[in-house]
Amino acid sequence: MTVSSAMITSLFRMKAILLAGGKGTRLRPLTLHTPKPIVPILERPFLHYQLDLLKHVPEIDEVILSLNYQPRRIEEIFGDGSESGMSIRYVVEPAPLGTAGAVRYAGESLHDSIVVFNGDVLTNIDLAAVIARHRERRAKATIVLTPVENPSAYGLVETDEDGNIRRFLEKPKPEEITCDTINAGIYVLEPDTFDRIPKDTPWSIERSFFPSLIERRETFIAVIHRGYWIDIGTPEKYLQVHRDIMEQRYRTPPFDGEANRPYVSRKAKVDEGVMLEGPCFIDDGAVVKAGARIGRYSVIGRQCHVEERAVIDQAVVWSGTRIGAEAEVRRSVLGRQCHVGRNAVVDAGVILGDKSTITDYSRV
Repeated sequence: MTVSSAMITSLFRMKAILLAGGKGTRLRPLTLHTPKPIVPILERPFLHYQLDLLKHVPEIDEVILSLNYQPRRIEEIFGDGSESGMSIRYVVEPAPLGTAGAVRYAGESLHDSIVVFNGDVLTNIDLAAVIARHRERRAKATIVLTPVENPSAYGLVETDEDGNIRRFLEKPKPEEITCDTINAGIYVLEPDTFDRIPKDTPWSIERSFFPSLIERRETFIAVIHRGYWIDIGTPEKYLQVHRDIMEQRYRTPPFDGEANRPYVSRKAKVDEGVMLEGPCFIDDGAVVKAGARIGRYSVIGRQCHVEERAVIDQAVVWSGTRIGAEAEVRRSVLGRQCHVGRNAVVDAGVILGDKSTITDYSRV
């Protein structure tokens, strides 16, 4: 008998755990005052995009945010989840417990299947299809894999022809490479397997929990996702995700319609004589003065002020930042309330933390 998605929804209820406790060290200094799960992607905190994906799975009736680093900052944004259309509960680890330890701590009292997401993954995966496959195979665990171009740079996950996990290969040598699929940081897990995760102990889901499933010959399967997937956790990937959205590789408003157009909020003030090269994004309350140029893939955050003849090119500028006259900011990320002085140049690869100041005529 074929089981329809409607029947699955009526038979099963599920929880989702978002592992959002990391310190975001690879994104410092941006994450010194902003936990990685709420760094802005365009105008929205990142976790909103993961919640959007979860909302497409009706059987998920609660999202648990597993937190450790600056948890109040995250709770202040999402509250009980009513504005996001999801019921949200918060679990704060007493100390960092690793990926498996965090799952056990957050899922201690759960009995239903659990969807687990790493807190830095953006994807367009059909999550309902992954869950259906997990149910069909009656798996104890299902892991989503994604292919990569350079397998030697990653830990690979090898499967057999039926999709069963065979082994994990940590950064293999060229002669050891047998596949191109890596852990995508998305799982469906059964809580009756959590007994092999020690309580209140740092424990890795990749290095300890998953190998235990293989050793015990439990049903542990993979679903390979060949669509959009990115880990936003480095400055390079953080810039790339904005470019991907603007090029519609990942479709989300306001760049899910006409391609290559600039987006300017109705609440922004852009003077005549400003050069806008689409696609780019200018948020509420931003002011861009005459003669400025906003280049492709640039993001101007809320309440930013860009003075005359300044140039912003392929850069992301967070809210409240001021760019002086004739200054240039290229392929960089500027945190909140920064100040770039007149005729200063911020060149490729620079990351400025909140409230940084670049004085007039300086180059960094």
